Amino acid sequence: MGVVIIDGSTVRAFVTDEEEFKKSVDERFAALDLNNDGVLSRSELRKAFESLRLLESHFGVDVVTPPEQLTQLYNSIFERFDCDGSGTVDLQEFRSEMKKILLAIADGLGSCPIQMVLEDDDQSFLKKAADLEAAKLHSNPS
Repeated sequence: MGVVIIDGSTVRAFVTDEEEFKKSVDERFAALDLNNDGVLSRSELRKAFESLRLLESHFGVDVVTPPEQLTQLYNSIFERFDCDGSGTVDLQEFRSEMKKILLAIADGLGSCPIQMVLEDDDQSFLKKAADLEAAKLHSNPS
């Protein structure tokens, strides 16, 4: 377990490092594509968001959300990712939406640093952003 401190510039630097961002997003896409058909189905994307529990907790406290409301929220998320309305999310759509989400997080954080406690094996995009920043600091000491 470790503690990282990030702000909007950390997240923005990760997104603008095209090679690292693409690699990370492509790896996440492949992990979510459970049947390896090259696209994410509604259920595959829902499983990914369910595992994050973003919609079922509030500041770490479980919140009871009616199942029909959760389904409506997950369907709305899927439709946002499915830009071409094909009923599946391809890699390009996934990359595009993840970029928008992470840039929105960066804008929300601004220059206000936040402290995050993460497991060592955490593979979140925010952890990857912090790792990238740490690697750059180690390779370019001031």
